Amino acid sequence: MKETGYAYAKINLSLDIVSKRDDGYHNLKSVMQTVCLHDEISLECEPGKGVSIDAGMPYLPGDERNTTAKAVHAFFGFTGINGYHSCIKIKKNIPVCAGLGGGSTDGACVLRLLDKMFKTELGYKTLETIGISIGSDVPFCIEGGTKLVEGRGEQLTSLPPVPHCFIVICKPSFSCSTPELFRHIKCDRIHARPDTGGLIKALEDNNPGGVARRMYNVFEDVLPRGKQNISEIKNALLDNNAMGAVMTGSGPSVFGLFDIEENAINAYKQLKEIYPECFLTETINDQT
Repeated sequence: MKETGYAYAKINLSLDIVSKRDDGYHNLKSVMQTVCLHDEISLECEPGKGVSIDAGMPYLPGDERNTTAKAVHAFFGFTGINGYHSCIKIKKNIPVCAGLGGGSTDGACVLRLLDKMFKTELGYKTLETIGISIGSDVPFCIEGGTKLVEGRGEQLTSLPPVPHCFIVICKPSFSCSTPELFRHIKCDRIHARPDTGGLIKALEDNNPGGVARRMYNVFEDVLPRGKQNISEIKNALLDNNAMGAVMTGSGPSVFGLFDIEENAINAYKQLKEIYPECFLTETINDQT
């Protein structure tokens, strides 16, 4: 049996850290959006046992540490299906350790493919329940679109879709440590927070400019020294008439929203000369 699918990247239009939980995780409040940039996943299941992974890159784990392997074990554990060996091939297009949900969306795609392959018809909600055991961004990546994400990542509220926008995503050469950024976050000392309510109202009003003006990520305020590339990329995007620009997730990728394709192309060409991992994409609200 074989299935193939696309695993779409996500961006955080806003990201707020609300409180620290008793389980060591944090409660967040974020408006997330799916974009067309995607990995390609091929999944084969035949009689046997175990999981084999071709991640396509030598520095990506091809064993049980890979999110797709965790997805296979979680799915079979939940459904009680057994006696199958899973072979997964991943063609990576989403940069890794970039704040774009690359590992999470790969795992989410595998859950969707397994549900289709074995005709279990679990539905998004059940797949999201399975997904939260794999990673905090996996539930959102199951269905994607435009959603308010709360709790650890398991509380999803569908929002009006972002009006179609062109997006330039740029990842500088360094990476940000998510655990390190969380250690620097003191929830009671965050002075600037996203206007999440205003952003949602802009979505309801079909106002992309209003969405862009309210984009904000609290992690930008706790970045370690020497990460000035973030500001440089944001300024380059805004200088090319982006409606707004912000870091996504725990970084370090920065994206800009554009209502005019020519402006997005100009920004992409300018940044691509400096940053190899630069992408021109757009919003997507149906990833089926």
